[in-house]
Amino acid sequence: MMSWLEWILSQTLLRIAESNPQGMDDFWLQQGTEMLLSLVKSSQEDAQERAATTLATFVVIDDESANVDAARSEAVMRVGGIPMLLDLARCSRESAQSEAAKAIANLSVNAKVAKAVADEGGIGILTNLARSMNRLVAEEAAGGLWNLSVGEEHKAAIAAAGGIKALVDLILRWPAGTDGVLERAAGALANLAADDKCSMEVAKAGGVHALVMLARSCKLEGVLEQVNGAHHVIILAARALANLAAHGDNNNNNAAVGQEAGALEALVQLTSSQNEGVRQEAAGALWNLSFDDRNREGIAAAGGVEALVSLAQECLSASEGLQERAAGALWGLSVSEANSMAIGQEGGVAPLLTLAQSDVEDVHETAAGALWNLAFYSGNALRIVEEDGVPILVRLCSSSGSKMARFMSALALAYMFDGRMDEVALVGTLSEGSSKSVNVEGARRMALKHIQTFVLTFSDPQVFTAASTSSAPGALSQIADAVFIQEAGHLRCSGAEIARFVAMLRNPASVLRACAAFALLQFTIPGGRHAVHHANLLQKAGAARVLRAAAASTTASVEAKVFARIVLRNLEHHQTGTST
Repeated sequence: MMSWLEWILSQTLLRIAESNPQGMDDFWLQQGTEMLLSLVKSSQEDAQERAATTLATFVVIDDESANVDAARSEAVMRVGGIPMLLDLARCSRESAQSEAAKAIANLSVNAKVAKAVADEGGIGILTNLARSMNRLVAEEAAGGLWNLSVGEEHKAAIAAAGGIKALVDLILRWPAGTDGVLERAAGALANLAADDKCSMEVAKAGGVHALVMLARSCKLEGVLEQVNGAHHVIILAARALANLAAHGDNNNNNAAVGQEAGALEALVQLTSSQNEGVRQEAAGALWNLSFDDRNREGIAAAGGVEALVSLAQECLSASEGLQERAAGALWGLSVSEANSMAIGQEGGVAPLLTLAQSDVEDVHETAAGALWNLAFYSGNALRIVEEDGVPILVRLCSSSGSKMARFMSALALAYMFDGRMDEVALVGTLSEGSSKSVNVEGARRMALKHIQTFVLTFSDPQVFTAASTSSAPGALSQIADAVFIQEAGHLRCSGAEIARFVAMLRNPASVLRACAAFALLQFTIPGGRHAVHHANLLQKAGAARVLRAAAASTTASVEAKVFARIVLRNLEHHQTGTST
């Protein structure tokens, strides 16, 4: 009789959970949870499994968003449900393993429950289940590891338990089309790859090959656009590759992704997907990969310039995330001369100027970075003028809430009007029959006026005047600390760019001298990621003599003099390795 009652009760509770009627919260919190856990300990295998299935079901409020009820999840934890479910997951029956793992996975969406699962040894249990040859068991276990990997505190434990290798093996074991397994494995690896140490473990376990294979197989078999759920798989695979490539300063994963056969080609082709999420993650991966010199050229060789310019043109009404990544990928590619010129010739200036007008700081900041790189070359500088880009850059320089956007816009304007564009402007870059006309002199006056306004926002006349006549190093240190733009320390300039700023220190326009000195101050501040690199380039260029002349000039503004003196102090610091 008891067995029959347990069978009926387990069936009834499962139906209630699946239909999820309104007004059941009090029942689940006060009686339902304990009833389900008593069934998990039943002697009947069917009742145990249905109870686990019900626990997995009744905590989920919305299947589409995977929204989980916090109170119900914590009620299961509070009455000792986690150890019971983990015991069931350790049994020898695969059907029970699958249902228990699913319940643990769903409950682990709640951070408090996830901690309890980890504390009870759940990471090791789920890792063992992920090695199962039964697809359903492995799929649910991978889902549990995916949810646990959201917490930074669990990532190292997953790696230590062998979870990364188990997840990589899942991708290699099952072919494309088994979306449940692939989605969960790729999602977990994407989260784990965001951690520096775990990202190295992902690469060591063969994760680069597995994720690239996943991206390529989805593309080649057409499942990307045809099979429901495959979009999620490819989005997560691209996100995982993007996260692997994001630690370029700390490990070799960025280069390793680029060197994997077909990786760059697959990501470039994914930027033309019909799915916006796929395009966004692919562009994000290409942005991170473009920080490596070889990858940058490999992306271009795979048609990346044309693909990303096309993406920038098409994403003007898309999500902010896609716009930011499209502009960011072009920013990364435009570091090299050949790519920068190709972006201009492919029509990349116009969409970047449109993105630079976005109200979203992350979008217009990345667009400003790309335009700064493009403006280094005179042909692109003239294109920016012809596309009415000067008022756009002026507006950014004057009113953006991002100091970095204002800074890079000012530098783009300085490049455009330091005199190198004049010869090109006489010839023009427009094809015959174009009706566009360019008032370069008017644009120059507007640009110089707003560059000066930008520089003056970092100046206190009284403090600067006192510092310009003082020999005390404390006054310069105080100003340097006040004007430093923290994010500017992440920018890395080439020798040609540093040489151009040094040449700008001799420019007849006083405002350009001040702007150049301000830029060199930002690039050489001790503690900046690339400060030593920039200091070495300045030393090779013999910049100290030019900086001393700028600091002593009778025609220079007080800002140019003070900034030049701070750059000299920075160079002395890097030369001696001590603080002055």
